[in-house]
Amino acid sequence: MKFAFPRIICSTSLALLTSLSWAQTVTTVATGLNGPRNLKFGPDGALYVGEAGTGGPNDSSKYSCQQVPFPVGPYHGGPSATVSRISPNGERTIVVSGLASGMTSLPSGDTHGVADVAFLGDNLYVLVAGGGCSHGNPDAPAGIVRADLRKGTSKYIADLSKYLSDNPTAETNPADFEPDGSFFSMIEHNGHLYAVEPNHGEIIRVNPGGHMETFIDISASQGHAVPTAITFHDGYFYVGTLDKFPIAPGSAKIYKISESGEIVSTIFGLTTVTGLTFDNSGRLYALELSAAPGFPNPGAGKLVRVDGSDQLTDIVTGLVVPTGLTTGPDGALYFSNFGAAPAGLGQILRVELTE
Repeated sequence: MKFAFPRIICSTSLALLTSLSWAQTVTTVATGLNGPRNLKFGPDGALYVGEAGTGGPNDSSKYSCQQVPFPVGPYHGGPSATVSRISPNGERTIVVSGLASGMTSLPSGDTHGVADVAFLGDNLYVLVAGGGCSHGNPDAPAGIVRADLRKGTSKYIADLSKYLSDNPTAETNPADFEPDGSFFSMIEHNGHLYAVEPNHGEIIRVNPGGHMETFIDISASQGHAVPTAITFHDGYFYVGTLDKFPIAPGSAKIYKISESGEIVSTIFGLTTVTGLTFDNSGRLYALELSAAPGFPNPGAGKLVRVDGSDQLTDIVTGLVVPTGLTTGPDGALYFSNFGAAPAGLGQILRVELTE
């Protein structure tokens, strides 16, 4: 199952802002983004945000490659995905542009573009989910790009489209198959990048030179669980799932995975997980895309603290398609809101934890 994000009209979206329920102090860090997804703080103290973009004019069905099944396909692609830098004083600058973005044919207008960013030293690495022929970008695959922020240039180090084609996972859903994947999140750990692919159900490990290998095929033991979010804490990876649509509240999970790629335990009772992080006290938090049954419902997104299976504490409710979460150097949590909405509605919010 991929993401069928609601394409929300501006008046409804802005009205929903007044319905947010904030158990903590929440402030707006940035506005005006185009599909903000995952985000990370860089070594310079600024916040870097991947933006999905707005697709483009290239109809994927015009190319001779495997297509995404109707009604999701065909995609319309173009170089509209970006990475924004949010300075500590809130100034937004686009630091990487022209990356592959693809928009589905769904009425929701779901768009894949830059899914996440990560740093290895001072080098910025960008996970491009909107690439590939099936997304209308035959000359720019889904993959990982290394960006030179001083020169303003970027270069592919890993062709993830080809890796998916050459290394099929144990289980996929033919009626909902993405040949180029729908990569969602990425972290750095011990000098490697770990990219999560929901549609095929795996995590791919990539070194700085571009060597790719399967870290874990989650579909082999868990079926079509749709893994999305990833974080690392105290010797283990934690990977959240979206699960399948229609949404069944409580059906999503968080897998605790060893560094050797084994699932050692599972946390149950979550719903549509799109972000995971730990705070400075070692407490786990999850971002939920939409906690209501059915299909993604604007205003039903949540940020929750996870104290165990079926033990969730609401931190922020009333969110609109939240799609990325990280912990800042100040100890606050930062997350994207309006992750899929008309261009320019995307936000980054900050919640200061007071308990």
